[in-house]
Amino acid sequence: MSSPLSLRESALQALIISDPDEKIAAVQKISFDTLLHTQVITPPSQTIPGRPLRPELVPPQKVTYRSVHSEQGKAALIHAIAHIEFNAINLALDIIWRFADLPDDFYRDWLRVAKEEAYHFSLVRDHLRNLGYEYGDFTAHNGLWEICEKTANDLMARLALVPRTLEARGLDVSPVIQNKLASINDHEGVKILDIILRDEVGHVELGNKWYLYMCQQTGKDPIATYANMVHTYHVAKPKGPLNVKARKQAGFTDEELAWLSSD
Repeated sequence: MSSPLSLRESALQALIISDPDEKIAAVQKISFDTLLHTQVITPPSQTIPGRPLRPELVPPQKVTYRSVHSEQGKAALIHAIAHIEFNAINLALDIIWRFADLPDDFYRDWLRVAKEEAYHFSLVRDHLRNLGYEYGDFTAHNGLWEICEKTANDLMARLALVPRTLEARGLDVSPVIQNKLASINDHEGVKILDIILRDEVGHVELGNKWYLYMCQQTGKDPIATYANMVHTYHVAKPKGPLNVKARKQAGFTDEELAWLSSD
């Protein structure tokens, strides 16, 4: 009889699942009490990540126009949020299985993120369905996962550029999107983004926590190292306006915020 999968192996199995409903079910099934197994895991033969045939992935400049002043444009905007949340599930699962020999709390922290991202995706997809559309009905781009692939062998870069940059950008833009949705009386959309913003503060906070842990372990300066990562991986430095309140809640220091706000 084969031994049960460890938490990290279970995360990998969920990652390679293509069907969104099956992926969500697999994520929710993983227990925080599962044996961890922190050693290196052999990469699978299946494609990473598993994802449905649709949406069609196109360059960012070719995604469907997302103006809230038409029903289709509004649906395209909600679809874009759903796509971000689906990618976020995969990002959390990937960091769990890929990086070995870290403290137990590292893996459990990111499992919590994966479960919350799965919940977010379900909320947004249900809202999209209420508008008469399905996830996959619009084009999408692959920018989030491309950064994930670029940082596959560098945990510090992964932490710097995914939760602390791309996901932190969500803290900045969520209020803007909420204002757009409020302007067309999409109160359900605003409420969903309230939930996402609340949880994403915690996700970015975990990114900060483990990034600082890595800096302490390697004796590196957090701000100088971050600036180097942004340059090395050709990731755009976040542009204002920054959601300073949310970023402070997520653990960004005044010194970091000053650097981010500088030219």
